[in-house]
Amino acid sequence: MAPRVLPLPRQQSFSPPTVPNPFVHPGRLSAADKLRTVLQGIILLPLRVICIVFILLLAWLSASIATCCQPGRGFLPLKGWRRRMIQTTLSSLTRMAYFVMGFQVKVKGKAASIQEAPIFVAAPHSSFFDAIICALTGMPSIVSRAENLSTPVFGTILGSLQPVAVSRQDPDSRKNTVAEITRRALSRGQWPQILIFPEGTCTNRSCLITFKQGAFVPRVPVQPVLLRYPNKLDTVTWTWQGYSFKELCVMTLCQIFTRLEVEFLPVHVPTEEEKNDPILFANRVRQTMANALNVPVTDHTFEDCRLMISAGQLTLPMEAGLVEFTKISKKLNLKWNHVREQLDTFAAIASASKGGRIGIEEFAEYLKLPISDVLRELFLLFDRNGDGTIDFREYVIGLSILCNPANTEETIRMAFKLFDMDEDGTITEDEFASIIQSALGLPELDVSVLFKEIDADETGKLSYDEFKNFALKHPEYATLFTTYLDLQRHQLGVFEEHDTELPKGKHSPVRSTAPVSETTPLVRNKVCPEGNEEDSSSTSDKKDD
Repeated sequence: MAPRVLPLPRQQSFSPPTVPNPFVHPGRLSAADKLRTVLQGIILLPLRVICIVFILLLAWLSASIATCCQPGRGFLPLKGWRRRMIQTTLSSLTRMAYFVMGFQVKVKGKAASIQEAPIFVAAPHSSFFDAIICALTGMPSIVSRAENLSTPVFGTILGSLQPVAVSRQDPDSRKNTVAEITRRALSRGQWPQILIFPEGTCTNRSCLITFKQGAFVPRVPVQPVLLRYPNKLDTVTWTWQGYSFKELCVMTLCQIFTRLEVEFLPVHVPTEEEKNDPILFANRVRQTMANALNVPVTDHTFEDCRLMISAGQLTLPMEAGLVEFTKISKKLNLKWNHVREQLDTFAAIASASKGGRIGIEEFAEYLKLPISDVLRELFLLFDRNGDGTIDFREYVIGLSILCNPANTEETIRMAFKLFDMDEDGTITEDEFASIIQSALGLPELDVSVLFKEIDADETGKLSYDEFKNFALKHPEYATLFTTYLDLQRHQLGVFEEHDTELPKGKHSPVRSTAPVSETTPLVRNKVCPEGNEEDSSSTSDKKDD
């Protein structure tokens, strides 16, 4: 491959995720485990189900009595005998239910009082069995979907805990939830303590993903609570890909016992710096908990789950959607909808490849261009780890850092002028072919297919609006345009330098290490007039990621 005149240095990628996929639980029962589970379940399963149903009905009855004729239902905290009944009766029944299910619960440390820590933050969140923490902390309020409150029996029990209800139909739900958590945390003990799982979704406990800020915005002390399930056979982990809810319930009830460790860490009192920065507060608490668990932290978040599910629906490997959304969105200022649209485009390119990754062949086919040195160089700028393929993470970073900053109105207008050689306001196929052939160094290249795709009205000429719409939808071409402009500037600079050094009347031919067509001087003088020192090349080469 010929050396470039103006090389665009390939930046280092964001560090790859420490944990490839925290949202899957691939473990399956061996033949021996299946046989043991079946034999034990013949006796244990029916007995335990009967006992749990009985306990559940008692809990429902207690919750109904405690909330009967409740004044200011949902808006005022339970007080007096109502609150004591919830704390004692429901707490005891919950402990009894876990005992019947075969849980051996080991508790380390001591739960803080409401004066010491109005909020508990528990992690890692990996199962619906994590609810045992409620019984160990005096039945605090939790954050729950509003739909859960209408569930028969369970909704009544949940309502007695006076949860912070989250409504997915309310566009202001996130803001209202944080405001309600803050109001209760600052109520000076009028409301119960609040239990929050700050990860916001279940993982496989291999790491701690990004903590949401809701528990840390109130700027009050929080007590970290750790959960461990030190069992040889894992029947509790409930992730986005793995055992279903019913499977886990049946398998767990068929085990003689299931170990569970709950550890209360010292209360974390925020510093002034942490009070002013909830993200810093959350990250420091997360790191403290990760150190105690001896697991890494990652920047995966619930949005990665959504991307992972979307990738599966697009026939890509589910792992393709895991881009550590928190890190990328913060670093590149990306929004969820924008990344989701990029996933659609990526899937359209990678669908024909194996493993859901883009190779140079798929990349060239998508751009409707042949494989050339220039195209290989563009591909290498996307392929940030140099493995010969582009995954979705690299594609998002490449578009955001390399292409989108270059795909500005100014660049598109300059590129249009570059193609419009006769300055008549339109681009013919011959004009288009001349520049593309020169930019790629392929004088015999047929660009008719690409030209027809841009020519939306099929007039045989490209208007500026057609050209602009295509460029905005395909920012990958922006780098080809700006690279060509860079080479033209360089040639102009070399020509002027040689012209200055040679005596008057003598001229030396300019030797270019990059192919330039015979029309280059005309185009160069029109787009980059002599004396223009501005560098409109992509700012992406100067960004430090």
